[in-house]
Amino acid sequence: MSSRRGEAVDGVLLLDKDAGITSNAALQTARRLIGARKAGHTGTLDPLASGLLPLCFGEATKFAGRWLDADKVYRAELRLGVTTTTGDAEGEVLGERPVTCTAADVHAAAATLRGEIEQMPPMYSALKHRGRPLYEYARAGQEVERQARRVTIHELNVEAVEGNFVRIFVRCSKGTYIRTLAESMGEALHCGAHLTALRRLSIGPLDLTPALRLAQLEVGDVQSRRALLLPADILVSDFPRLDLDEKTAHRICRGQRVELACSVAAGTLRLYQSERFIGLANYADGVLEALRLLSEPAQIAVTA
Repeated sequence: MSSRRGEAVDGVLLLDKDAGITSNAALQTARRLIGARKAGHTGTLDPLASGLLPLCFGEATKFAGRWLDADKVYRAELRLGVTTTTGDAEGEVLGERPVTCTAADVHAAAATLRGEIEQMPPMYSALKHRGRPLYEYARAGQEVERQARRVTIHELNVEAVEGNFVRIFVRCSKGTYIRTLAESMGEALHCGAHLTALRRLSIGPLDLTPALRLAQLEVGDVQSRRALLLPADILVSDFPRLDLDEKTAHRICRGQRVELACSVAAGTLRLYQSERFIGLANYADGVLEALRLLSEPAQIAVTA
């Protein structure tokens, strides 16, 4: 999270991050161009990767964390026959093996990795150990004991096999490392592999359709850039909507639990009053209770 100098700007930018830049560098560039005081993102993309990186400003940062747990969709390219220290093209070559597998073998290997699998987090990752990211230990030549994680590969489709290069489409659960998936495919094919390109296509219901690149954001002045921001409630648009009257909204915003008879199902709801997004609340047993509210809901736009 960043809170350097700037103005109170609220909204969301769905960024199509370019390869070759860190997620934090992309965030700081966008924050500067928009002139926002407070900014954060919803989970990093490796410098090698491009694609969807939702950036949140001001009040929208309150709803950023939930996207860390969302399913992700990627398109990736891997090279067979070469393994690297990092599992991707940024690492040093560890070894090379002949590639003798056929396209049918590649499809068969992909099939074995669908469903619930175990992955060992790579040493070159931002996962913390004793307060330090694993990549710091790796750069110092230290190996840290890690626990395998269970992740779910909902879809793993081979889109193309061209020589030693394979393009795949992946829809997976949180915590999945596509680099590790590429390495697993290489081992299943007995030739090794590493990731050469990665593009994130979506996070939960958010996709690249309205996304902008940093180069597009650089055009115009600060006000025209701010006009490109999406409203904060786009981050919670998958929750059912509940419109409140002024009295009920006032009580909820004061932290009071409200008894309410309504037709919506129990669970998390996004709240509105006079077309203003207020925040999130939990509805159960006829009682509405605030979960996370905007500080100044009257100043936040809403989606259509």
